[in-house]
Amino acid sequence: MHDLSPAKIFSGSASMYLAEEIAQNFGVNLGKTTLTRFSDGEFLTSYDETVRGRYVFIIQSTFAPVDNVFELLMMVDAAKRASAYKVAAVIPYFGFARQDRKDKPRVTIGAKMMANLLQAAGVDRIMTMELHADQIQGFFDVPVDHLYSSSIFMPYIKSLNLEGLTVASPDIGGSKRANVYSKYLKTDLVICHKTRKKENVVDEMTVIGDVEGKNIILVDDIIDTAGTIAKAADMMMDKGAKSVRAVITHPVLSGPAYERIRDSSLIELITTNTIPIKHDCSKIKVLSVAELFADVIKKVYNYQSISSSFLF
Repeated sequence: MHDLSPAKIFSGSASMYLAEEIAQNFGVNLGKTTLTRFSDGEFLTSYDETVRGRYVFIIQSTFAPVDNVFELLMMVDAAKRASAYKVAAVIPYFGFARQDRKDKPRVTIGAKMMANLLQAAGVDRIMTMELHADQIQGFFDVPVDHLYSSSIFMPYIKSLNLEGLTVASPDIGGSKRANVYSKYLKTDLVICHKTRKKENVVDEMTVIGDVEGKNIILVDDIIDTAGTIAKAADMMMDKGAKSVRAVITHPVLSGPAYERIRDSSLIELITTNTIPIKHDCSKIKVLSVAELFADVIKKVYNYQSISSSFLF
């Protein structure tokens, strides 16, 4: 067991905004690093302070571009080579998680490859939030702390004091997640059924359940191009819903997403800061995950149970 000398928290360039808030909640200053970029596109990561014998937490979400992934891997490698006691990769948004299986011939399992790369770099622990598929934890041979955003979203949903509240899943795959919200909030549950002809394009959608006169909360882990959420919100309003909100953990928001949200029937998109919001949008409400991550980092560092940090 280490002597509990102060933990050190560092950040990759993509998550600096969040890491500063996590470090503040933890009670330490964010560690100093340097990222040197060369004219050919290569880059070099280095620590500007000693990490010898320290428990190092590196915060970096792995959203696009893929440089963010490689920067995290290099930071893990640099910490191990500088004799850090242990290195934990804190990945609020775990990129490539949607590639969790072979769903057609001759494709990669990107999430497993990510796990292999992180372990090859020398990571001792993974801390992440709302994986697209729970079984990704099994891709790792090191401990994985899988946090849920429900502990952040539930109090906000309750504060809205909505009558006739109904939880909805935008697709069959998310029904388990929506069911947990429904049970906790003691509401009805409806499910959307969608078909796709190609990725990121919804072809047809129907709703299973009654939405007439209800205040709908759509629950999902990722919003990418916002096609599914916008279509679901518009369809539910057409079927007589009183209002539609979306509660989604990771705001990938690529392509026409912001325009679709703005033009949709959604009253509000409630999300987190695991990925930074690129454009202002009056419909987007961001709740911070910093306090939750700081609390779990503190408990892991002090060898305390983290089960109390999970709502489900």
